Amino acid sequence: MACWKEIRSSSWIYPTLVLCVYGFFSMMRPSEPFLTPYLTGPDKNLTIDEVTNQVFPVWTYSYLVLLFPVFLITDYMRYKPIIILQGLSFIITWLMLLFAQGVLAMQLMEFFYGMVTATEVAYYAYIYSVVSADHYQKVTSYCRSITLVATTVAAVLGQLLVSLAELSYFYLNAISLASLSLAFLASFFLPMPKKSMFFHKDRIPETPQGTMGQETMSNAPSINKQPSYQEDKDAVKSSVISRTLPECQSDKHQRHMLVQLCKDLKECYCTKKLLYWSLWWALATAGYNQIVNYIQVLWDNRAPSQNYHVYNGAVEAAATFLSSVTSMAVGYVKINWDVSGELALGIFSALDAGSLFLMHFTANIWACYASYLVFKSCYMLLITIATFQIAVNLSMERYALMFGFNNFVALVIQTIITVVVVDSRGLGLKIVTQALPAIFETPLSS
Repeated sequence: MACWKEIRSSSWIYPTLVLCVYGFFSMMRPSEPFLTPYLTGPDKNLTIDEVTNQVFPVWTYSYLVLLFPVFLITDYMRYKPIIILQGLSFIITWLMLLFAQGVLAMQLMEFFYGMVTATEVAYYAYIYSVVSADHYQKVTSYCRSITLVATTVAAVLGQLLVSLAELSYFYLNAISLASLSLAFLASFFLPMPKKSMFFHKDRIPETPQGTMGQETMSNAPSINKQPSYQEDKDAVKSSVISRTLPECQSDKHQRHMLVQLCKDLKECYCTKKLLYWSLWWALATAGYNQIVNYIQVLWDNRAPSQNYHVYNGAVEAAATFLSSVTSMAVGYVKINWDVSGELALGIFSALDAGSLFLMHFTANIWACYASYLVFKSCYMLLITIATFQIAVNLSMERYALMFGFNNFVALVIQTIITVVVVDSRGLGLKIVTQALPAIFETPLSS
């Protein structure tokens, strides 16, 4: 009991612990590696073309539409309400996965999943508003590590339940829903931040001169003076002004912050180095998201889940583990990334492109699995280098701004690819051909 009181009184341990609990249960989704087999199986009975060309594209569109307004609203509302909204969106998504039927219902489900991914920024930004800068590195490592651990554990658990216990995909989704419900409950225990990165910075409160004068006069003793009706009106008027003035100042501050955000963004991209790394970030992330979004469809094309054993969970667990190792290796390797960063960018981008070419041309499912491991590991290695190269000379606020804008550009590129290549209203290409745009994005970005 005394230990719990000590944790509650700590300035950083309690919010970090609650956020990690939320992060663990929100990522503990053993059904996710088996989404495509579930949708095309007897539970939902959709065709592979319906899933590829009609259902999955909705996530990209909703993510794009929601990302920018959610980015601003998240900061304005100080993170916690958006984390709660993400938890609620998670629950709605999985309820629809379990009980809704038909293409239209699954498209609506993808819209809510777009809300989930758009609100993800609140999870990573929240902790910086409730802990001091001295603990930033520590709490960042905790919050990111717990999501990787949860993703790995969920993938392994899902694979074991499918392969050994022969559990149906429906019950995997029920386990995911139970975990997400726990995450949703945990979000209510997060302390409400008193500040945010942009709209609610610490400011010295200003006292209006008029108000100060009125207070001084009202507190002065009056001799042989009786209150009059006019004085009552003046008192009411001054009270209304004193309440209205902070609101006007708040509106003015918000407009000033939006103008300042635009100026900061322009200054960030004036540096060639940051511009080049941001361009790579946007192109590579667009290709990465496209591959990750449709990789299960490709695997199902190479080895249909109705006829073959599915090892999607094992592959995702291995890919997450290798990605963690390569990302951590960047921090320990003694290399001057200012000098060698672009060389590493070229080498590993070429490896990424080669792995995608192999996925395109091979018909062997194990070669596809191996190519995916190489692709994801190389991308995570390079995105870690890019993050460091961009963040090293920027303030926290400007880094968050560039991070959000780079992801927005990546999403615009991905949306264009989806509309032209994937969507049934566009070319509606087969899944094997869809990997080609991502192949060309990767070498272009280097």
